[in-house]
Amino acid sequence: PCRFELVSEHLVQLDHMAEESIAFLYGINTSASLFHMNEKNIHVRDLSSVGNLSRSGFKLSQNFSLLRMSDHNNRSGKKHSSVGFRLCNATGGNCFYKTYSSGMDAILEWYRFHYMNIMSQLPVIINISDHEEQIEDMVYSCQYDGEPCRPSDYVHFHHPVFGSCYTFNSKGTDPFWTATKPGIPYGLSLILRAEQKDHIPLLSTVAGVKVMIHNHNQTPFLEHEGFDIRPGIATTIGIQQDEVNRLGGNYGKCTTNGNDVNVKLLYNNSYTLQACLHSCFQHIMVRKCGCGYYYYPLPPGAEYCNYNKQPAWGHCFYQLYNRLRNHHLNCFDQCPKPCRESLYKVSAGTAKWPSAKSQDWIRQALRHQNGYNSTSNRNDIAKVTIFYQQLNYQSVNESPLLSENLLLSSMGSQWSLWFGSSVLSVVEMFELLIDTLVLSLLFCYQRFRSKKT
Repeated sequence: PCRFELVSEHLVQLDHMAEESIAFLYGINTSASLFHMNEKNIHVRDLSSVGNLSRSGFKLSQNFSLLRMSDHNNRSGKKHSSVGFRLCNATGGNCFYKTYSSGMDAILEWYRFHYMNIMSQLPVIINISDHEEQIEDMVYSCQYDGEPCRPSDYVHFHHPVFGSCYTFNSKGTDPFWTATKPGIPYGLSLILRAEQKDHIPLLSTVAGVKVMIHNHNQTPFLEHEGFDIRPGIATTIGIQQDEVNRLGGNYGKCTTNGNDVNVKLLYNNSYTLQACLHSCFQHIMVRKCGCGYYYYPLPPGAEYCNYNKQPAWGHCFYQLYNRLRNHHLNCFDQCPKPCRESLYKVSAGTAKWPSAKSQDWIRQALRHQNGYNSTSNRNDIAKVTIFYQQLNYQSVNESPLLSENLLLSSMGSQWSLWFGSSVLSVVEMFELLIDTLVLSLLFCYQRFRSKKT
């Protein structure tokens, strides 16, 4: 997510903790050179004025060690083991273990938990966007409809998980991005670089580029909806748009623009269900735990969690998140679906790129034009083409199963079916009822008089 040495001291300590934990659990003596911050060739621009994170008084906690736990399967009698770490409340009680059946998943989550505590200090002392990489470092070539892209065609934003991200055609008002024809030659063609030199191996185990196709002014939740582009591969992605229109009102719960939702959104873009759920959870997190989750935006006046200030925030967070996942929080009740929503279906095809015959001249061309320098034999570049399969869209509209007119018509049909009635027969039945009522009254009146006499 961030490529600078501002937190190098604490990440080195965390890497050593991870190395000791892996050796304790599996007896694997991992080399320190495998970890991220032991590489000394990371270039950072002028950080002398911001100091070091250690000035904030942050220290890594040893209270969250990875442990192996054994349990017996009652049915088979076999012994199974799980790996996890213990979390307790502020008083040291009500402890539980965050466990995983896979040691790999446990190590990744344990590392991620400590990493969030370190990174939560960054917004206090540095503006992350000042140290982002430029798009030229990731996108070597960009063409749309056969024309080269312009510097104004993308908007940069920082994603807390994936770092530097770029949105093409974010406003949807530039005529340059108007689709004129369907097909691969008229789509968006990119040559991308998946740099792995600065990757943290225990924070992510994959290498590639994350891509997401979404509506204009919509917050891209890449960790939920994005798909991966593999290095060394040419990927063609055909897209087709679906538009969903929900009725709302008496027929279901939906919102037009989110103004009628009780949750205060923490994202500035248009309303989406995912943005509402994240905002709802963050508000509950701040209220219950006293601090905010690092990967979500903060409400005004709140601060991100770290266990130096809030030792029990992990205990609070994992319990709340488990309740959200099991629909025990009311966030899903408070966050309706949008009444109008655009969805994109994608279909992908892949081929090896560059081929064995062409890789030499392609790498030479990239090296001279873009300063590309491959320091190993691994494939670290990829090509992706995104195009419209058709210049139309499919609209899915909700409609009432029974409207008022259809309901009256059905009632009349049922009446005619069971009673064989018409307007005349209805009048006759009404007359029969009146006659019966009158005759009954007269009969009762006569009996009353006969008894009286």
